[in-house]
Amino acid sequence: MNQSSNRKSIGISGLAAYVPPYRVWLEDWCDWTNNQWPKIREVVGRSFRVRGPNHSVYTMAANAVIRLIDQYEVDASRIKFLGLGTESSTDNSAGAIIIKGMVDQALEARGKAPISRSCEVPEFKHACLGGVYGMKGAIRHLALDGVGSQAIVVCADIAEYARGSSGEPTQGAGAVAMLLEEDPQLAVVDLVGSGSASDYRIMDFRKPMLRFCGQDRSETHQVQDFPIFNGKYSTTCYIDETLHALNDMYEKRNLKSSEYLRSLRTLFLHRPYRRMPETGWAVSYLFALGQGKSEDRAELASYCYEADVDIEAVLAEMVSKPEVAKLAEPERLQFEVYPLTMAVLRAFRASRHYRREILDKLRLGSDTMLDLGNLYTAALPAWMAAGFEQALDEDSLSAGEEVLTLGYGSGDAAEVIPFFMAERWREAAAKIHFADAMELTLDLDRQQYEALHDGRHVQNLDYVARNEFVIDRVGTSVDRHFTDLGIEYYRYIA
Repeated sequence: MNQSSNRKSIGISGLAAYVPPYRVWLEDWCDWTNNQWPKIREVVGRSFRVRGPNHSVYTMAANAVIRLIDQYEVDASRIKFLGLGTESSTDNSAGAIIIKGMVDQALEARGKAPISRSCEVPEFKHACLGGVYGMKGAIRHLALDGVGSQAIVVCADIAEYARGSSGEPTQGAGAVAMLLEEDPQLAVVDLVGSGSASDYRIMDFRKPMLRFCGQDRSETHQVQDFPIFNGKYSTTCYIDETLHALNDMYEKRNLKSSEYLRSLRTLFLHRPYRRMPETGWAVSYLFALGQGKSEDRAELASYCYEADVDIEAVLAEMVSKPEVAKLAEPERLQFEVYPLTMAVLRAFRASRHYRREILDKLRLGSDTMLDLGNLYTAALPAWMAAGFEQALDEDSLSAGEEVLTLGYGSGDAAEVIPFFMAERWREAAAKIHFADAMELTLDLDRQQYEALHDGRHVQNLDYVARNEFVIDRVGTSVDRHFTDLGIEYYRYIA
């Protein structure tokens, strides 16, 4: 473990999730939209969740936080840092303080102490990486002026795309809250041994505020948040930033990349849909082979042979330094920066090594994630929560074992962070209850989905909220003496 002997271990002691009950089966969606179910199943998943008419990113985040406090019996007065990671915020002034206000109200109604008045309440925004940056900020807080306290970071997002767009099947909604402290119960987070990368990519995936102009909120509380995105270019950016973050970690830890990657048993990567982490990790493995010993290059050569690609040309491509941002033009967005490597990847996928080195290491929690869709900032912690719960059922992780995580945010930036399982990780994992958070479902028909998606009134939604926060109303006043236009008012339904 890459931890200094005189540095206190800090990490995660608990995870809790909130997922809205409204579910769309992708096989049904394929029937509605004339898409190919076998392809969608292989590349994307099985189903996704949709936020309800009284949900916002803030209500979902507060629901995850109150569950975390309940499930881990947290003394909220010890919380001195409450961070929100999101790219779906609808208030450009306040953020985590909104969640604190909701949670405090619910705690006080139960006769319990609220979150500490001296709690910091930052919001972290960088596309899907905001939650990881929030976690790093919380750990630094706990290591310095917050010594002896606890921190909560909640990742909450609503991923929605225009109907008919290529992103529509990758929608999702939900929140995951993390409890962080010294001597963590679940996993130690090794920031010293982590790797970082960032580079401006112009139009990979953006959310300019112009999209909100003129939206009608007369029927529901929803603000539609459809991103501006370019799918193939986004995949290129993801792969390139992953490679750079890994290289930063290899150098910091003096690692031999191929040996290190083979030594890992479990990985969790940012997951906007099923195929993306598989592709990102597989390309990383191929690059590690290219940097490795003679036997590593022999393995790479076998895939090159199957792909009818010259290995020397592939190795030259791997050490090139492509300027990805130069592809951010209409006529170049479909280009590959590593075309030969991507051709070799197709051969690698057909090999017997692909399951052992890629799929098996991404196995924990992956089946559960097929029914979540994209949760943006919450995608990585959700996969970790599902994976740790499966590992508990199978007893397939060991205390002290390294688990590698990769967070990614379009725009672009990536963080590769090693986790080391704590001695009492099984007790902490037993309190996650991720399967319970997924259990409550209401399957939508086509008319319900389209109305809910489009911000219209929805008929026959047979769901009554219990033990959760909802939007009670949205302010409409614009007066000289009182203005609350657009401000959401919340209610906790016990």
